[in-house]
Amino acid sequence: MRALAIAATGMNAQQTNMEVIANNIANINTTGFKRARAEFTDLLYQAERVSAPAQGGQAGTPEGTYVGLGVRTAAIRNLHAQGALTQTTNRLDLGMNGRGWFQVANTNGDLFYTRAGAFDKNSQGQIVTLDGYLVQPSITIPPEARDIIIDETGQVSAVTDQSGGTTQLGQLTLATFVNDAGLEPMGDNLYRETEASGTATLGVPGDPGYGRIHQGYLEHSNVDPVKEITELISAQRAYEMNSKVIQAVDDMYATVSNGIR
Repeated sequence: MRALAIAATGMNAQQTNMEVIANNIANINTTGFKRARAEFTDLLYQAERVSAPAQGGQAGTPEGTYVGLGVRTAAIRNLHAQGALTQTTNRLDLGMNGRGWFQVANTNGDLFYTRAGAFDKNSQGQIVTLDGYLVQPSITIPPEARDIIIDETGQVSAVTDQSGGTTQLGQLTLATFVNDAGLEPMGDNLYRETEASGTATLGVPGDPGYGRIHQGYLEHSNVDPVKEITELISAQRAYEMNSKVIQAVDDMYATVSNGIR
């Protein structure tokens, strides 16, 4: 019976769905995290009888008989919706409101993109991520800086004297993509450009199509706990229903076996 294999594909699909939901819930407090959603598609259909028009005096078959062979995971889509901004006391915490990505580079010069604006300074005074990735373009804060000011347009300035005078240190830029969902998640709140995402387009915060930067804020995860629990229950029930199908098929096999005896 094909029902056994069909139900098994349903259980595999719901297991993947549960794993995606579990990852969302696990990262509910991860700065800049974007929730994911599993997408499914039906498998090949086996034709028992095909539909055909009437011809040659013979009646046609207006409807064919097609039996589906199950389901498969088509994609796991990252949903890049805006997360809530939470105020902090760190002057290098930067929350983004709107479209865009911070561009960072590792020691090899490889570029990555992130929404997690929990930045810090390294031993040279450069602005870096918590893992030491350099924020691009590179900005160095002088050791005599008494305060750091980053406005909504990404201009970085330092207060270097008691009179309150400021010195401009640089300009932060943001990257946007034609297809954010095509970015490849790398872990550590980082994404990498792919052919599906398109190439990065750099711009200044606050320009049309780019978000604004808020100093002293962090973007919270966009995971909705109520929605995740609802989808968790739905996935659990779907898994149970597929297991019931397998149990029913097994009972049918037992009936046939007992009849042969």
